Amino acid sequence: RFEIAPSEGRYLALVTDRRPLSTNVSSERSRTMLMSRSAGAPLKAGNSKNDEAAKVTKLEEYIKARDYTGALALLEFNRKTGEEDEDKTLMWIGYSAFHLGQYQRGYDAYQEVINTSGNPPHEVYLYQAACLYYMQMYSQAEEKATEYVQVSKNALKDKIQRATTDEAVQEKSKELKRERMKSQEQYQKMAADKPPSDEEVRQQITKEIEAEHSTQKAPELSLKNRLLFHLAHKIDDQDKLMLRHQELTDTQEDQLSLAAIHYLRSHFQEATDIYKRLLLENRDDLALNVYVAMCYYKLDYYDVSLEILAVYLQAHPDSAIAVNLKACNHFRLYNGRAAEAELKVLSDQGHNLQANDLIRHNMVVFSMGDSALQVLPQLVDFIPEARLNLVIYYLRHEGVQEAFDLIKDLEPSTPQEYILKGVVNASVGQDAGSREHIKMAQQFFQLVGASASECDTIPGRQCMASCFFLLKQFEDVNIYLNSIKAYMYNDDDFNWNHGISLAQTGNFKAAEEALLLVQNEKYKAEYCYISWLARCYISNGQPRNSWELYLKMDTSNESFNLLQLIANDCYRMGQFLYAAKAFDVLERLDPDPEYWEGKRGACVGVFQQVVAGKQQREDLRDVLAMMRNTSNPQVEYMVRIIKKWCNENGVKIG
Repeated sequence: RFEIAPSEGRYLALVTDRRPLSTNVSSERSRTMLMSRSAGAPLKAGNSKNDEAAKVTKLEEYIKARDYTGALALLEFNRKTGEEDEDKTLMWIGYSAFHLGQYQRGYDAYQEVINTSGNPPHEVYLYQAACLYYMQMYSQAEEKATEYVQVSKNALKDKIQRATTDEAVQEKSKELKRERMKSQEQYQKMAADKPPSDEEVRQQITKEIEAEHSTQKAPELSLKNRLLFHLAHKIDDQDKLMLRHQELTDTQEDQLSLAAIHYLRSHFQEATDIYKRLLLENRDDLALNVYVAMCYYKLDYYDVSLEILAVYLQAHPDSAIAVNLKACNHFRLYNGRAAEAELKVLSDQGHNLQANDLIRHNMVVFSMGDSALQVLPQLVDFIPEARLNLVIYYLRHEGVQEAFDLIKDLEPSTPQEYILKGVVNASVGQDAGSREHIKMAQQFFQLVGASASECDTIPGRQCMASCFFLLKQFEDVNIYLNSIKAYMYNDDDFNWNHGISLAQTGNFKAAEEALLLVQNEKYKAEYCYISWLARCYISNGQPRNSWELYLKMDTSNESFNLLQLIANDCYRMGQFLYAAKAFDVLERLDPDPEYWEGKRGACVGVFQQVVAGKQQREDLRDVLAMMRNTSNPQVEYMVRIIKKWCNENGVKIG
């Protein structure tokens, strides 16, 4: 058995729907849309009729309340009546659909704007790229972002060409001349200076247009860089990632994006530092408390995470993400039932828990795998932890091959993924006797256990223990497991491995204590557990307990093997009575001369101990009974000697 690390021994609770980009693309995206496109106009009544103003006000209320379902319904109605500008309505439909998680619908709305509008807003291509990002179509998203860049360049080029015609240059020259003639001093200087050439005027016009373009497009360009930053992370292009990192600014949106990438790359302390600094600068941005709480959860500071999360929950008690995070903290601090009780709060508030993939996933986790096969396979391609937890489910239900098939193509990037690949390979290696898989498992464990970020964590030390376990270096195993023993007292898998490792090094007293802490009845019924516990009993002078382990077993190859272990170990330890009993049963099951020789020696050993006063005299009755079970010429001679001694010493043997 190998409970090597928490990822195998316990389900991984998912604390976020893996959308930290939502604050870095979608939330910023909403700001960018309001600042840079005409679709923001419906939020202002202007000189429209009263009924139209009422519609706009209602839409504004929906958006402000983040009721995107209501906003979408209103927009679809307005579109059917034809009372609103088609392009503006489509832009807001795309916006609302995106925030509802209906990314394909949002993408289609933006595409319709492109198809029907003679001059669509350039940022619509960026919004399409954001939709594609969330649909995990990363290469297509990158192409759309590139298309946005090309469209913007072409528009800028056309604008410069229109502004630098001969007529425009002459007009600009006249304008410059008028400006310089505003004062007599300037006029005299102008008369002395050579007037600018047409080419110089063109260059000045170009610079002015480019500066104006950069100012107007700054929010879009910043959004584009953040989007490409996240895409570089998703496609694991380190060169592009560093390039986009260098282009980030100190704006809140860019810093949120940087923190999100740190979080996704498991650099939780770096992400925490950014979020805390932003929170100090923006106390009213309560959502930042959720991100800080997520980081502390990942850093295993569950109490701190709950304390920070309470600030946000006080203002938004119905937030599914926040309540889910609270449930995950309770799962780590207490158990699955405590976590489920937190999710019940959402259900009582009218939330449909089954409609939220994140919560459906975690309900499986909190219930220790209930309905795993119904829920997790549907989420494997959307929630990374779903694949890992499905692997864990298969491992727990003896589906080692299914677990291997599910994870063999996964390129690990987080400690949990490395650990789980190690556990699966160790399981396959043990089942199939494959040295190759065992070696791979050892390497995965060593990578985690020796890493600077994990070496002093509980999982990291478990990994090093597992690595040494596979290398059969049990003294080193015990060093690592002893260092975390206080934290794993009630963990059956830990106690199993620790007990076996202690027994391997001859510390049978501590090994017995560890093995007896195992509570799982399935584990306790396995031959590996029974045989090691029997050896510990014998080594600790309790052969009777080992014999009772045999008596509880059904007749099988495993019970036969246990008899051999008891017979040989008891004989070696001088516990001849139970050695004789074991050899007696073995001889009756298999008339091998070796078993008779073992029984003969054990019976003589019991007789010697009785004579020396180290064994009870009544045990000779059992010895004589066992001797008579064998038809061997030596039996009568031995029986005669024992009876003679009994008669001489007043021992009644019946």
